[in-house]
Amino acid sequence: MYAIIEACGKQYKVAEGDEVFVEKLNVEEGKKVTFDQVLLISDGEKVKVGTPTVKNAKVEATVVENGKAKKVVVFKYKAKKNERKTQGHRQPYTKVKIEKISQRASTKKAAESEEAAE
Repeated sequence: MYAIIEACGKQYKVAEGDEVFVEKLNVEEGKKVTFDQVLLISDGEKVKVGTPTVKNAKVEATVVENGKAKKVVVFKYKAKKNERKTQGHRQPYTKVKIEKISQRASTKKAAESEEAAE
């Protein structure tokens, strides 16, 4: 089973047990976080695509660590002008471990209508 979620303006393909690097979240290490913006869920047989998100679907994860990525060097140079500028940047990230991907029908009638629609 896998899902495609939207977190911090980016999309990630996740499965249970995966460890994913996402943009920095303001959550402490060891705490749980829930992603409600689930765009697609697949269980191997059925694929459910949201419009724009899948209703009543969520992905639960635990924050493993917060940190910074390796330094990226930005070097600007203009030929024949003796102009050189070096900058560095370290992008902050949050590493999360995906615990559970779930989707539930809110009511019995909603589940029946979804089955009939497919």
